[in-house]
Amino acid sequence: MRPPTLTHLLLTLLTITTPHTTATTNNPSTLPTPPMGFNNWSRFMCDLNETLFVTTAAAMQTTGLQAAGYTRLNLDDCWMETARLANNTLTWNTTKFPQGIPWLATHLRSLNFSLGIYQDAGNATCGGYPGSYGHEALDAATFAAWGIDYLKLDGCNVFPAANRTLEQEYRARYATWHKILTTQAATQARKPLIFSESAPAYFAGTGNNTEWYRVMDWVPRYGELARHSTDILVYAGAGSAWDSIMNNYDYNVLLARYQRPGYFNDPDFLIPDHPGLTLTEKKSHFALWAVMGAPLIVSAFIPGLEGEVLEVLRNERLIQVDQDVLGLQATLAVRAVGEGVDVLTRSLGNGDRVVAVLNRGNGTVDFGVTVERLGLQADCEYEAEELWDGGVVRVEGSLSVQGLQAHATGVWRVRVPAGCGVVPTGIVLNTASGRCLTAREGERVGSETCEALDAQVWQITAQGALRPLSSTALCLTAASGEVSLQACKGGAEQKWEYAISGNLRNAKTGECLTEGDALVGACLVEADSQVFGLPSGVALV
Repeated sequence: MRPPTLTHLLLTLLTITTPHTTATTNNPSTLPTPPMGFNNWSRFMCDLNETLFVTTAAAMQTTGLQAAGYTRLNLDDCWMETARLANNTLTWNTTKFPQGIPWLATHLRSLNFSLGIYQDAGNATCGGYPGSYGHEALDAATFAAWGIDYLKLDGCNVFPAANRTLEQEYRARYATWHKILTTQAATQARKPLIFSESAPAYFAGTGNNTEWYRVMDWVPRYGELARHSTDILVYAGAGSAWDSIMNNYDYNVLLARYQRPGYFNDPDFLIPDHPGLTLTEKKSHFALWAVMGAPLIVSAFIPGLEGEVLEVLRNERLIQVDQDVLGLQATLAVRAVGEGVDVLTRSLGNGDRVVAVLNRGNGTVDFGVTVERLGLQADCEYEAEELWDGGVVRVEGSLSVQGLQAHATGVWRVRVPAGCGVVPTGIVLNTASGRCLTAREGERVGSETCEALDAQVWQITAQGALRPLSSTALCLTAASGEVSLQACKGGAEQKWEYAISGNLRNAKTGECLTEGDALVGACLVEADSQVFGLPSGVALV
């Protein structure tokens, strides 16, 4: 009997979600794949106007970006007047937009683009313009009447009511917007506006991730994508653009469990004309966002983009990965902290396996990745298409990466032959400490710095067992408040259930894996010590 492929399993698992009866992930038709387009903020900040958007649209057509899939143009902060009208309706800055936002939406629609807009859940936007608080239904109706189909809702100037925590206040406000958008759309027999939520960004980067995790748990219920962390460096900002990209990448790899068709994690804009980036770094930025299935929203002066940058943004092979039907996010198969190398993997709808190797260090590296670390069977032969140039190589036992330059990312699409199964495989990463679950000598298990060891790469079986590549006959086993490696027998003590919260719960003891040396303990709510990232494709309960 031919074994089921991971693709078949994933198509089944994608129908299993946490019980969000009104979740956008239960209705993925609003946004089945990540959005692609343009936003003015990182490049121009408040220096936006009608001419910028008209000329950007024209350039997106002549450069082939529209044909490649970039069809959304989104206004960011500072588009409006400094006060509402007498009837409390928002209006646009007539100097910046002399013909008006409705005219701009109609003009862009005539060119087969769509227009998105920015607003804030607080009393004022980050730039000091009128916020939506207390006017949510009016603003939503206004945007729809103007021809807007995409709303980025920021979270500046939000203050909790006396009976709420700050996290509860954000949740209430974004839930209100979700209800209004869906109700108005149903009444008018149209799709709701695509809802981009910025709430998680206001809880990131603290000493304790609990509140951030709690916000991340509810944003997929209310919107189609969420800005979860720091703004990417603006064109005129101080600091390293590459460090900014890596910062947002590091946040994004912690959140793969949330992503599926209908909801996408958003690590912020592509900045391909930033003067602080080399071409190699621009290519890495694009490749990493694509393999993670992130939104591809460009913030750049489109008419001035150089030909080699446009070639990167139009890369059909990588765009196909980003827009894949499964909607998965690539996860870490291997992390070698000492070498500065990350290996990410992800399955695609046709059964192929994507592999990305990032060299975040400052020197050239050679790196080999065995097929077992990619979740593939050792006794099969594979072909890998290099997604930068389209070249095809045979993979027999290992994918060899030679001479990968500093800050470069190599990307391959591995063809999986019929009859060759795929097992979710990768590191088990504590998302607060960044340490890897490690099989030690004998039966011992602990948390250690991630250094590309087979003892840190785990296969997750269809039965929920975890076994290290260093000894696949042994399974992670819970007993008496500890975990150890024991011969795989298939009992409940070796079955682990993965929750959307990141908890890894043992089916027999009911306890959760806990950061430290061979520990399980009572399951806590979003505790740093119990939130883990697992390989892409693991079922959620």
